[in-house]
Amino acid sequence: MSQARTNARKAAVQALYQWQMAGHNLPEIERQFLEEERLKDAQKSYFVEIFYGVPKNLEVIDQALSEFVDRPVDSIDPVERAILRIGTYELLNRLDMPYRVVLNESINLAKYFGADGSHKYVNGILDKIAQKIRVVEVKAKGG
Repeated sequence: MSQARTNARKAAVQALYQWQMAGHNLPEIERQFLEEERLKDAQKSYFVEIFYGVPKNLEVIDQALSEFVDRPVDSIDPVERAILRIGTYELLNRLDMPYRVVLNESINLAKYFGADGSHKYVNGILDKIAQKIRVVEVKAKGG
């Protein structure tokens, strides 16, 4: 997986966190990220896809999450919530991306941004979602 795409995910976590907390409109947050050159080493097209894709598909994403989380999605730590939403978005919409890549990237984001141990929580939830929506792929890989 390219570093530029990883950087796009990192920026998307930060941007979605900002959106979740402050509720600014998406183009305004995107503009801030561009102006502050926070996307300099990121794959901008992938950042845009995730950043607009998560809110656009929020109902479906949160529905998938709510099946496996131990509390209402809105009460999950905002950093973990942003990471879980990105991972779920990718599992649902990026079938070209192996589910193990999505899980690894999400775990790394949680290690980078989240509280101690949050990567285990993120892994547990996304693994269950992957087993449900990527059942053929998971079985083929012996997951």
